[in-house]
Amino acid sequence: MSDVLVAYYSHSGNTRAIAECIGRRTGGTVTSIFPIQAYPKAYDAVVEQAKKEIRAGTMPDLAGDARTEPFDVVFVGTPNWWSTMAPPLKTFLSRHDLAGKVVAPFCSHGGGGGGHIEQDIRAACPGADVKTALVVSGDGGDRLDSLVEAWLGEIGIPS
Repeated sequence: MSDVLVAYYSHSGNTRAIAECIGRRTGGTVTSIFPIQAYPKAYDAVVEQAKKEIRAGTMPDLAGDARTEPFDVVFVGTPNWWSTMAPPLKTFLSRHDLAGKVVAPFCSHGGGGGGHIEQDIRAACPGADVKTALVVSGDGGDRLDSLVEAWLGEIGIPS
């Protein structure tokens, strides 16, 4: 499918691995979302900063931006940060009107599951056809390709 965008934010690389797998399976354009000010690499520091941003509803400035207009299907990916999407994805969604498009959320997690990420993305994308989220522990390991393939079938997107 050439009308597919896979936009994601990844801190540790897990969400990136999922995005790249979705891109391979769908033939979509894969683009990373980067905040202008990168998050710290140290775990405790990123935890502290992200908690503050989520509590305050902060939407960090992004370095560049992807165009969403030419795409009918937009996959959006994030790590699970305190049961919601990472602030850079929140910023991305606030910048784009995805009404009338299919939006397919996906997330990586380290034990917290999907939290309320799907619901939060649904709320951030009024008028979009938001599909059931793919929730992957870590980077999915050896099972990632089969997880993505099954999910794409469940949400009706050919691979």
